Amino acid sequence: MEEEEGPVDGEMRTPFAAETYAAEAMAADMDPWIVFDSRRTPRSEFDGWLESNRPSQVSRFGDEEGGVSPVGWIAVVGPNHCPSGADVTGLQESWEKLLASSRPVTFQTVRELALNHRVLSGKWLMHLDTGFKLDHAWECVARAALDGKISLVKVSPFDRKAEGKQVICAYNQNFTDENEVIRLDSVIRATGVKCPLSYKPDVYTYLGIYRNNRWNVCPTIYESKFDLECVPRRSHIINKVTNLEVT
Repeated sequence: MEEEEGPVDGEMRTPFAAETYAAEAMAADMDPWIVFDSRRTPRSEFDGWLESNRPSQVSRFGDEEGGVSPVGWIAVVGPNHCPSGADVTGLQESWEKLLASSRPVTFQTVRELALNHRVLSGKWLMHLDTGFKLDHAWECVARAALDGKISLVKVSPFDRKAEGKQVICAYNQNFTDENEVIRLDSVIRATGVKCPLSYKPDVYTYLGIYRNNRWNVCPTIYESKFDLECVPRRSHIINKVTNLEVT
């Protein structure tokens, strides 16, 4: 399973499976990425790049015999994307101190660490079955990134061990700014994506907080469901920390 995969129906619940998901995520991050950086690459090359790198057709582990390298992620960097200046090393050192102390691990304590070390980015996650719908949703959010509406998007390549699921991640700068999180959901919905979304702060990813973690911390803090019955159509977003609907 790739980095931010959601639980699969009927999945075995192994104790502290979060460590396994974290290791798989780290491996994907370290393998080569296929990246279209719109700050450096002419826009005219985008359609050809997109067609050549459809996520349902790109293999996570490549083909050793065929000389095809593994691929960690496929990504589009928006024209306004800039590095966050996050102090990830300091974050991890503070995390080790927290674990060694008697303080509980909660959303609030992790949020405090994130603020102290400027690790504030986060992402909406879309979990989709491999195939046409995935490729179409990826094209929609990738074009939004190309147009500067999303700073960074990435998608996991096809992995035959991932039970037919792939994940798309769309990033924003500050998970503590609820209005910013809601705006990104609106941008994603405006591209035509209607599947349920969940939102995860990057600080959880850096600290290895995945589902089935030993602290029983939910690794996502918002969920968004698109209401097709409502006029006009809109998302219902729940803050999973407070259990309040925010839209």
